[in-house]
Amino acid sequence: MNQKKPQILLSNDDGIQSPGLWAAAEALSKLGYVTVAAPREQASGAGRSLPATSDGTIKSTRLNIGNQEWITYAVGGTPAQAVLHAVMEIMPQKPDLVVSGINYGENLGTSVTISGTVGAALEGAAFGIPAIAVSIQLKDEDYRGYSTSVDFSTAAYFTQFFARFMLERKFPADVDLLKIDVPNNATPNTPWRIARMARHRYYAPEIRRSGSWEEPGGYIGGSLGARKEEVGQDTDVYIMAFEHLVSVVPISMDMTSRVNLEEFEQMLHGWDK
Repeated sequence: MNQKKPQILLSNDDGIQSPGLWAAAEALSKLGYVTVAAPREQASGAGRSLPATSDGTIKSTRLNIGNQEWITYAVGGTPAQAVLHAVMEIMPQKPDLVVSGINYGENLGTSVTISGTVGAALEGAAFGIPAIAVSIQLKDEDYRGYSTSVDFSTAAYFTQFFARFMLERKFPADVDLLKIDVPNNATPNTPWRIARMARHRYYAPEIRRSGSWEEPGGYIGGSLGARKEEVGQDTDVYIMAFEHLVSVVPISMDMTSRVNLEEFEQMLHGWDK
């Protein structure tokens, strides 16, 4: 690690008041200087969206968390916008690491493109900054609330562990961020495993509507949508949900399909003859 104090940008999608955010802040403060910039309001499910309707306001506030006073920045926008404003306006220099979390609720399988937690980390990675997204599995708590029954201590331990690793090591060129999901019964001694993303919806979607289509209706994540026998043993769903280990997925910003591109092009050219 460099002699100078590493600069760490911390964000989330649960909003500036989330206890998970502050558990991560305390853990990361042992590694470097932490700048907290997070959405002003709850922004779960925002992905990496940058909506034009966001007002983009930035409000700085002093908060006492643990034994430390923090100057925090509440951004009127999505998690990705919070990271964007922090890198381009708030921080005097480009951070050495972007951390998103600790999220209320696991982000597994194909849900990662929906996740605002992962979206914030992706925005950091798009700036060329190493990034991690950390989520903790919930039991029966509402992921949109700030349940005080959630113990973030183990997830904070793994947040610090992998943050230190990314600050001290240079990752392969195709690893832009790490997605980390921690079981709700994990301890610091729980093993972690490298995984790939499952090609499954982790939660089966449900639509809640009381009347006609003209009446308000919203999407919610419903019951568990992936069964043990359906998912590969090397996937994030299997490792975290069924083996109860910490899942660590290396993610690339290059979302190109892993087919042979030359063969695929030949197939398409052959189709229209």
